[in-house]
Amino acid sequence: MSFFTELAHQYIDGEWRQGSGSWDIIDFNPYDGEKLASIPVATAAEVDQAYRAAERAQEAWAATNPYARRLVFERALRIIEDREQEITETIIAELGGTHLKAAFELHLAKEFLREAVQLSLRPEGRILPSPVDGKENRVYRLPVGVVGVISPFNFPFLLSIKSVAPALALGNAVVLKPHQNTPICGGSLVAKVFEDAGLPAGLLNVVITDIAEIGDALLEHPVPKAISFTGSDKVGKHVATVCAANFKRAILELGGNSALIVLEDADIDYAVDAAVFSRYVHQGQVCMAANRVLVDRSVEKEFTEKFVAKVKTLKVGDPADPQTHIGPLINSSQADAVTTLVDQTVEAGATALLHGTSEGNLVGPSVLTGLEADSPVLQQEIFGPVALIVPFDGEDEAVRIANDTPYGLSGAVHTGDIERGVRIAQRINTGMIHINDSTVHDEPIVPFGGEKHSGSGRLNGESMIEAFTTQKWISVQHGRSQFPF
Repeated sequence: MSFFTELAHQYIDGEWRQGSGSWDIIDFNPYDGEKLASIPVATAAEVDQAYRAAERAQEAWAATNPYARRLVFERALRIIEDREQEITETIIAELGGTHLKAAFELHLAKEFLREAVQLSLRPEGRILPSPVDGKENRVYRLPVGVVGVISPFNFPFLLSIKSVAPALALGNAVVLKPHQNTPICGGSLVAKVFEDAGLPAGLLNVVITDIAEIGDALLEHPVPKAISFTGSDKVGKHVATVCAANFKRAILELGGNSALIVLEDADIDYAVDAAVFSRYVHQGQVCMAANRVLVDRSVEKEFTEKFVAKVKTLKVGDPADPQTHIGPLINSSQADAVTTLVDQTVEAGATALLHGTSEGNLVGPSVLTGLEADSPVLQQEIFGPVALIVPFDGEDEAVRIANDTPYGLSGAVHTGDIERGVRIAQRINTGMIHINDSTVHDEPIVPFGGEKHSGSGRLNGESMIEAFTTQKWISVQHGRSQFPF
């Protein structure tokens, strides 16, 4: 595929170049194992070059009229629309994403670019009163300068653009490091879109590398003032620690263990549809996925039977087939980990209403129930096609179970009484929760983020301004101050 041949390079200071590391990142198709690209890794020296290029380019970009800046994002949007078929094929090949998943990712990427167009004009200064006679307090909203972005493998094109576009729109420069399993969709492809859209050289740099090569160079470097990281809570904790030690802002979008709650007055058929999508979209490799499906005991039997019946209809196979619902997991390590987790949970006493088989990186869907309250699997994020059905007795127990996790990202409540659902949602410790819908949602202008181990800070809309700008107070004394000495 042309994108892989063309884009298997680093992108630094407006130039496509080879990394100087002594080993290659190999980009594989997770479905059939085809080698898509071989990319020599960037070294710490190249990370430095990328940050220095961003630093040089940023000042002029920040001074550019925001009406001119936004034209870049308008052109980027048109480029994605023109190349949608080729980008879709790239997502399918590199991620093992289905056609449905690719369409979902591209739709949101375009929506976030549309928001970036508006975001260029959003920052506003203020004039505040002063208790001192003759003093004027001006508060300016300025770019932070250079932003480091680290994106994950599950929605790499979207989640790179989600931080990159707003940071650029607000007058910053960016150094982007994609996940090593998705270097094209999460890195080079994003750079190519913005290069073709006319973004000046140096403002977006992509380094394809790994911590084994660069250590913490991306985080510790003195140039970036903010790091936007999307990934696991384990790595996120390390990112937060390093950023704190170096006085950098960290925006952390981490894992989840979301609960979808089905109350006794819910529309059961609809709740089943929402729960199946919430758990199995993109093979369950979604931070907002409904790991736990909590069902009122009075409707547990009906819900479970219909849930299992629907899951059985999901087609597992080649993601290039438009009829496929569940494609491969991203790599063999992830496939082995999910398979082992299911086997261990069943051995510990859980009942497998469906026990998915595995072939290569394809892992069929599993549905587990009969879990002990202290089962370890209830406490962790499962990045795979495994649903846990947990019965409860009454609202209070549903809330207690939903909150019994170190995570707090998303969730959903299904009920015939919307305001009842809202009252329950307010008691659940998550950054986002949805009434009568899926747990998997993202929209450009709503605050997106989690509580507890699911991260810190928010993205989207006004939250982007908080994430990627800073405030500066300049006072003007129009008269003469009186000093005590």
